[in-house]
Amino acid sequence: MSFSLKTGAGSPLGLTDTQQRALMTLLADEDPYVVSTVRNKILSCGESSQKWLRQNALSSDPLLRRRVREILDEQDRQRFDNQFLGFCFKEGEQLDLERAVWLMAQTRYPQVNPAGYAAVLDEMAGEIRPQLDPLTPPKEQLATVNKFLFQTRNFRGNGHSYYDEENSYINKVLDRRAGNPIGLCVVYLLLARRLKLPIVGIGMPGHFLCRYQSPRDTLFIDPFNHGRILSKAECVRYLLQTSHGYQESFLAPVLPRRIMLRICSNLHQIYQRSKNVPETDRLQRYIVALAN
Repeated sequence: MSFSLKTGAGSPLGLTDTQQRALMTLLADEDPYVVSTVRNKILSCGESSQKWLRQNALSSDPLLRRRVREILDEQDRQRFDNQFLGFCFKEGEQLDLERAVWLMAQTRYPQVNPAGYAAVLDEMAGEIRPQLDPLTPPKEQLATVNKFLFQTRNFRGNGHSYYDEENSYINKVLDRRAGNPIGLCVVYLLLARRLKLPIVGIGMPGHFLCRYQSPRDTLFIDPFNHGRILSKAECVRYLLQTSHGYQESFLAPVLPRRIMLRICSNLHQIYQRSKNVPETDRLQRYIVALAN
């Protein structure tokens, strides 16, 4: 099967209407080799193929609709992959964490609507805000946030499926109200920013926490364990029981770029463990970009 890209100069990359229709017919073929060849042919056309692909996404043939949607999603993922890589190379240590996690989510779930999820986070913060009294002790303020997140909204650490990739993507953490330590900490940080609470991320080895820091108070928060409040002494004791031991730097704030690097490193390990080579390679590119 061969299609010349040199004919039909008025069509995307030279594909005539007849050739486009032929590709759509073959895309619904039962032979996996034919479908794979056609898929690669269409992907080689780049974004110029999107107009006629979207027309066929409304086909009456459910198989063709599904395969066209898969190609469109892959093209969108490639576009967001380029955007996220560009963002990682361009931005500094204090990058916009919220923008970063949504760009990364779109590399895996291109149909995600960040504005819609931002509205959800705004609504959550709006419910918490009237219950917060800035004159009360920090521990009471955090108890209010924790009650809302872990009782009213039932967010939880996903200990049963700890290495599920969805624990690391912010849209899935919000959808399922479950995540790994850093995924839940990101939700906590995004809410804290909206509530103007002095909370930062703490990247301990093997675990991730948040820290409330004011001139008079230092409190550590463990969103993976229902927002448990910890003192510095408790964190030090925990570290001394691990193979890492205790270093002061383990309890230092982690800048947003380092948070993204850790998220990507976690995902890279998950994909390596499942032998998912394309996804492993994709996350490796992000790690290189963020480590610069």
